[in-house]
Amino acid sequence: MPSVCQRVGTCSSCLKRQLNCFLGLIKWQRRLVPACVRTIYSETGQWEKSYGLETRKRVENWWFPRIKDQFCRISETDKSRPKFYVLSMFPYPSGKLHMGHVRVYTISDAVARFQKMRGMQVINPMGWDAFGLPAENAAVEHGLHPASWTQSNIQHMREQFDALGLSFTWEREITTCLPEYYKWTQYLFLKLFEAGIVYQKEALVNWDPVDQTVLANEQVDDNGCSWRSGAKVEQKYLKQWFIKTTAYAKAMFDALSDLPEWYGVKEMQANWIGDCVGCSLDFLLKVNGEVTGEKLAAYTYTPEAIYGASHLYILPTHRLLHGSSNLREVFQREIIPGKDSLTSVTAVNLLTNQEIPIVISAKTSFDNFLDAKIGIPNTSAEDAAVAKNLGISFTEVIETSPNGLEKVINSAEITGMTRQEALEAVTQRAKNKRIGGDLTSDKLRDWLISRQRYWGTPIPIIHCQTCGAVPVPYEDLPVVLPTITTFTGKGASPLERALEWVNCSCPRCKAAARREVDTMDTFVDSAWYYLRYTDPHNSDRPFSSDLADYWMPVDLYVGGKEHAVMHLFYARFFSHFCHDIKMTKHKEPFHKLLVQGLIKNQTFRLPTTGQCLKREEVDLTGTDPVHLKTGEKLQVAWEKMSKSKHNGIDPKELVKEYGIDTLRLYLLFAAPPEQDILWDAKTDAMPGVQRWQTRLWMLVTKLIEARTSGTLPNPELLNKKEKAEARKIWEQKNLVISEVTEYFTKDHLFNAAISRLMSLTNVLHQASRPLILHSREFEDALASLCIMVAPMAPHIASEMWKGLAHVPNQLCTHHHWGSDVLHQSWPGVDPEYLQPSDVVEMSVLINNKACGKVSVPQRAARNFEEVHELVLQSELGIQHLQGRTIKKAFLSPRAALINFLVQE
Repeated sequence: MPSVCQRVGTCSSCLKRQLNCFLGLIKWQRRLVPACVRTIYSETGQWEKSYGLETRKRVENWWFPRIKDQFCRISETDKSRPKFYVLSMFPYPSGKLHMGHVRVYTISDAVARFQKMRGMQVINPMGWDAFGLPAENAAVEHGLHPASWTQSNIQHMREQFDALGLSFTWEREITTCLPEYYKWTQYLFLKLFEAGIVYQKEALVNWDPVDQTVLANEQVDDNGCSWRSGAKVEQKYLKQWFIKTTAYAKAMFDALSDLPEWYGVKEMQANWIGDCVGCSLDFLLKVNGEVTGEKLAAYTYTPEAIYGASHLYILPTHRLLHGSSNLREVFQREIIPGKDSLTSVTAVNLLTNQEIPIVISAKTSFDNFLDAKIGIPNTSAEDAAVAKNLGISFTEVIETSPNGLEKVINSAEITGMTRQEALEAVTQRAKNKRIGGDLTSDKLRDWLISRQRYWGTPIPIIHCQTCGAVPVPYEDLPVVLPTITTFTGKGASPLERALEWVNCSCPRCKAAARREVDTMDTFVDSAWYYLRYTDPHNSDRPFSSDLADYWMPVDLYVGGKEHAVMHLFYARFFSHFCHDIKMTKHKEPFHKLLVQGLIKNQTFRLPTTGQCLKREEVDLTGTDPVHLKTGEKLQVAWEKMSKSKHNGIDPKELVKEYGIDTLRLYLLFAAPPEQDILWDAKTDAMPGVQRWQTRLWMLVTKLIEARTSGTLPNPELLNKKEKAEARKIWEQKNLVISEVTEYFTKDHLFNAAISRLMSLTNVLHQASRPLILHSREFEDALASLCIMVAPMAPHIASEMWKGLAHVPNQLCTHHHWGSDVLHQSWPGVDPEYLQPSDVVEMSVLINNKACGKVSVPQRAARNFEEVHELVLQSELGIQHLQGRTIKKAFLSPRAALINFLVQE
């Protein structure tokens, strides 16, 4: 090693810096690591040269508790700062995380860390969609109370989340089965009830005739039999609660155009809603001139022609013919199977007061999901034929003028209006009177939310013989589930047996009454949870409007494609409703949507029985997998990981084998988020990200070794070639920063981001030793690389940064070396890189074949004559074009390309 004097030289102004360098060098040399010892710098002050299994374990063990929970913690919201709300769909607490969970939450975690490094105030909340049928089934099968089963599962899954080191804002945790949450679900139900958007009517349910109970769809097997009794399931009409989502169909359809691209989900939403061209209108039914008390909503494609209605058309399967309606016998008596049947029942249009007969259709179905529609002969040839065949009179209400303009006639107050004007007038009047009028499609049905279950949000309604259905007063919320200890899975809803709870007094007349014993569909709980996250501890209201207005909309919503229709539709509906009642200023709840694909693994089935085998029951040594016991050839398929299919993988085992960072990088790198991952850890992705981490570590080792070699770093010592190489590193760094930032903010192509970071890693590995020692560009590019890796692999990045931060004689002073990597600012593109270059590298083609590049001044790059002359005078031009006949030349300034067509 050279002496101090030799290295200090004669420049007195550098003496202090040189001595500090020498002392730092000695400090580092005392901490050189013997090859046989595995340690990490953060723990011992010694840098381990290689990144093997043991080092990886030490790195993650050290950094795991130090970065867990602290990253996204927000005690108070600072509304003066820009915000970013990343939300991953909260899970049902089944008790066990699967790889699909790990993928979606790794994505949201990486985005949250990235946005925090960009200076955003970030929330990445987590909670539990905790009501639902599995808990009730567990109560039946194992004698566990649903609350105990659910709470135990939540605790276990919390531990699994913690083991993955995810940066959730746990202080905002919500659990939908707790009264402090479902109180506000009930509050919103009452708001819907007040607005006339909640109603009751009879609807079909799955009925087990043996157990005398209602079954959910998932409790009916493929043969249409009950999962418990084995009985053939019947369809039975029961009175059910509905939310009139059709009232918002048009508004929600139109709002889709204002949303960014949702990876095809907007099209799915639009298809689910359908074309909102018509509306339903309410009718009051009569028999022999007597009002029956029955109401019926019927659909029309042409509301503007409502005064031309001749009859009301229902299907033979309509509830009025099969439910508990007092008109059932009349309809059953008057129906003529296979023919259009004119009945003695009439319908009074509550908008126009016209009275028209009801016809039972000969058809078994109408378009899409309609079961009742208004016959208007003037706008439908089919309706005209029915009316004529049955001798029903009708009025012409549409007139076409010679210029083709259609106007409404014979239609009371809307006479003389254009069809569009009449449409708007009719629908608005109907909405004002709350008798329909909301533009919707013929395929969208209202949301049936009744569940004959115990483990769900109680519906806050009290039934009184005098007053009817009475809402529970707001001050009496929440209506808390009673404690029930016995669950049999048979008979009526378990709530029916809680007599002290069921029997109550009417809030209006104080007479004896009964509580509603149905509970809400769990989709209701998850339809507004994103709003509760903005103010999760508010005990006075569902959320503060100020806080909701600050945090909403969710900037990025991450979840599975299986929820891209129903859940998303219901969540959008609640958001639109809250906006309309002035609870929020934003109509749409989610700005960007990231729908991630499934993680699939191989399943092995016996062809004879369809039984799925465990991996240890399969012989994989031959060409084709066979059953280990029988030698029977197996059916092999890639399917979603599932416990029942024996193709699931425990994330805990993968973390143990590969580490948290490797698993995270694999999930982000294996495929773009919206694509499925076919799980095979032996393919390129897993070894690839393992090798990359090793190469990243080697770069830090190279810099540490160079800076502790005894030679002072001095950029002035680089020769011309090395400075050009440093310039290329600088350019590559800026390019990668630009691209990776865009991948994180626009397309969320994390696999592409990792690929670009790998390319920068390769560029830095090609750097010569003088460049590593003396170049600011190398040091800055490596530091930037480390920062960009951090959101995706926070443990290794944290340790690499700690090593970089203690390298003596750092050349880059703009980094905050004293803070951990996760507290660094995300690197930006250098302003100089964004400035247009003085010189353009013009690609030269001869007869469409590339033959090199020529440097052209920026000012001349768009001028054909100047570029043409400069190329001809260049060394390349003299070599390839001199003496040849140029037939034509084409300049493309945008592509920085000139193409010469020459005589061969």
